[in-house]
Amino acid sequence: MTNGHPMGGASAAATQTDVDLTNCDREAIHLLGNVQPYGCLLAVSSDWLIQHASRNISDFLGWKVEDAVGHPLSDVLPQASLGRLRAKLSSLRHEDATARIIDFDLMADGRRFDVSLHQSGRSLLIEAELKTDEGLDRDDLGSVQALIRRIANRPSFEDKLDQAARGLKMLSGFDRVMVYRFDDEGAGEVVAEARQRDMEPFLGLRYPASDIPKQARALYLRNLLRLIADVDAEPSPILPPADPNGVVPDLSMAVTRAVSPIHLEYLRNMGVQASMSVSIVREGKLWGLLACHHNSPRYIDFEKRTAIELFAQLFAYELAQHESNAEREELARAQSLHDKVVSRVSDGENLVDVFDDFAEQIEQHISYDGIAIYSDGVYRAIGRAPTHDEFVGLARFLNTAPTSRVFQTHDLAAAYPGAAHFADRAVGIMALPISRTPRDYIALFRGEVAKQVTWAGNPEKPVEATGPNGLRLTPRKSFEAWRQKVTGQSAPWATAELRLAEHLRLTLLEVVLKVTDQANLEAKRSREQQDLLIAELNHRVRNILNLIRGLVSQTRADGDQLDGYVANLNGRIQALARAHDQLTRRDWSAVSLRELLDVEVRAFLTDATDRVVISGVTPFLSPQAYSAAALVFHELVTNSAKYGALSDDRGRVHVDMSRDRDGTLAISWKETGGPAVRAPTRRGFGSAIIERSIPHELSGTARVDFKVTGLQAHFTIPARFIGPETEEVPPAADLSVVDEVQNLSGRALVVEDSMIIAMDATDMLQELGCDEVDVAGSTAEAMTLLDAGTTYDFALLDVNLGSDTSASVAQVLAERGVPIVLATGYGETEAIKESFPPAPVLQKPYSSDTLRSAIRSSVTG
Repeated sequence: MTNGHPMGGASAAATQTDVDLTNCDREAIHLLGNVQPYGCLLAVSSDWLIQHASRNISDFLGWKVEDAVGHPLSDVLPQASLGRLRAKLSSLRHEDATARIIDFDLMADGRRFDVSLHQSGRSLLIEAELKTDEGLDRDDLGSVQALIRRIANRPSFEDKLDQAARGLKMLSGFDRVMVYRFDDEGAGEVVAEARQRDMEPFLGLRYPASDIPKQARALYLRNLLRLIADVDAEPSPILPPADPNGVVPDLSMAVTRAVSPIHLEYLRNMGVQASMSVSIVREGKLWGLLACHHNSPRYIDFEKRTAIELFAQLFAYELAQHESNAEREELARAQSLHDKVVSRVSDGENLVDVFDDFAEQIEQHISYDGIAIYSDGVYRAIGRAPTHDEFVGLARFLNTAPTSRVFQTHDLAAAYPGAAHFADRAVGIMALPISRTPRDYIALFRGEVAKQVTWAGNPEKPVEATGPNGLRLTPRKSFEAWRQKVTGQSAPWATAELRLAEHLRLTLLEVVLKVTDQANLEAKRSREQQDLLIAELNHRVRNILNLIRGLVSQTRADGDQLDGYVANLNGRIQALARAHDQLTRRDWSAVSLRELLDVEVRAFLTDATDRVVISGVTPFLSPQAYSAAALVFHELVTNSAKYGALSDDRGRVHVDMSRDRDGTLAISWKETGGPAVRAPTRRGFGSAIIERSIPHELSGTARVDFKVTGLQAHFTIPARFIGPETEEVPPAADLSVVDEVQNLSGRALVVEDSMIIAMDATDMLQELGCDEVDVAGSTAEAMTLLDAGTTYDFALLDVNLGSDTSASVAQVLAERGVPIVLATGYGETEAIKESFPPAPVLQKPYSSDTLRSAIRSSVTG
């Protein structure tokens, strides 16, 4: 397969000045008068008489097009369906509005259709697609929601783009999914890609603006999703092509309308058999596209396309949120630079006199090769910059630019030919006007950076003027990477740098005009914003709805860095999961507190043998008390391992449990032999769990003493939460732990029907050392991979795959000697033991640590 434009080139409405396109409108009308073979279309006038219909109507609705045209719609559709369609018309309140009815018994004969309605001129266009079995028992919207959450959690812009491509590939099933971004000039670049391994990568390729004409871009803004299920399919014409008044229907918003043969020829030249594009719209502008290619015909039903369209809209919101966060960070940097500048200049010092310090402060935020100031006829430059005389000529040119904004270019000679005289020092400029009349400037300069730009074909020859479609634009036939060496330009000024420069320009004007008053105003605004944020925080804290949401919010409040936050939150959730597993194994009856401690130490520590001593009675806690106790002892163990006795090889922990006469359970936790203990300067969420959980939830008591020799904690739990079963235990418990598994390597297989869980498992296995991870969402997909002869070194199998299980896949892997781990949310049942080969069973939710332990069991047998 050869490189090509992600969207497959020019549309039928493309124009070129040296080509006679007098028949363009007529041909465009002809092309729009076609419907994709997977749907049918009715054009209905205001009095509900059918004016047009696609020939597909006979295949879908059972009517011949000749019998349908000119008849009332009631002759074609049942009355109940007409009533529902009329009811949907009320939602068509603005131009380009579309109403959709999913899974609709349109003909009242048991067949299900997906239907779309929209207004086109004076006609109502009704499109119907026959429902496929693929849509049954499918939760596309749930997958979209989970995928958007996953994108939102990615820290960097590039990670978000990569996750969008990967997620849409799994959601849509296309062989290749690309995120394609337009620049200010209309040229595009593939900025993220997910593809089959045997496909040639398109990542990083650029495409000239002429590959997608303005007419096509305008249509992308109106009609957000376009599907071509089969480039070789024969489209169905609209009959008759015009109504009795000679008006041809406008099918711009039709979901089933066919496309230009030029477009299809372009796709065939690329070896693409099916394609789909989804527009990414930001602030009313076409930011880019999600472009999908498939090597064979592929139809996606209207319901899934609707979910994909929603995904693109939510993805655009995530991009907007990321940019907003970046802008807030830029604003903070701008404020920092503002404060530094104001503190120096507002004291009466001249900006020229403090220019050296000022230049150093700017360089911390914006990179440059030279910087100069021109104020009141005085010129001073640092680094590679024009001379005084050269800058005077440049200043006259800059005076022709708008006064209210920063002037910038990475190719100064193209705008100001006189710059050729100092091109050896500066070819890019960012000039900040710092006064009104006469104008003074601070200018940042950058030197030449020669670079290679890789285009998908020669950008100077995007199309040819002749071809099989007559005297029309024809698509390019060669997509070999074409590299162009660009000289005479600097590195471009980033958007963030321009925004920061604009803030700096305003700061310098502020200094000139009125520094003190403006600074007070900004301080007032900051205080108001802070008060608003505090009020919002209080509102959110007061409305915590459940335990998990509370854990998330409060763990974040600890102020940890991202890694620490994730580790703490994961540990607390896993502690609750372990407690829940112990409760369910005992049919939600009382569970041994000794067992809880044993499990917690084994799960967290790696060298605890003979270092945790448990003495006294072994109480059995009721389910109401067990979760609270699990969180308390999780915090005690983790804190001891991080800061207390268990962080030192010499440290010990002694836990003593006893019953008072009234049945109250008394628990004493004492640490010795560890580092010296100091009371913390602030109390985080972990401390709150230890000190408040038992008093608040169980009406017991808790006291924590930070003694120099070691932390001591004392708890009491009322008798009503203590079961009758107790027994004496030896003074020491064997809490040895297994060695950690060595890093994995090679290729792994994940069989999981939940897309998000599969992606998380992939990340975990790659963190554990796997070189490649294949994902299968069903038994059939997994068996296809195995039948192809793919060799695996490890496999993680979800036991239940909807209405099927992975037992057959596990059996094949076991016969081949591949270590496997089974994952389930139902517990280790007898059915698993009977149906599956012997293998460790991993409880959901699982983490990297629990997965690592399960892998060790599977590898060591």
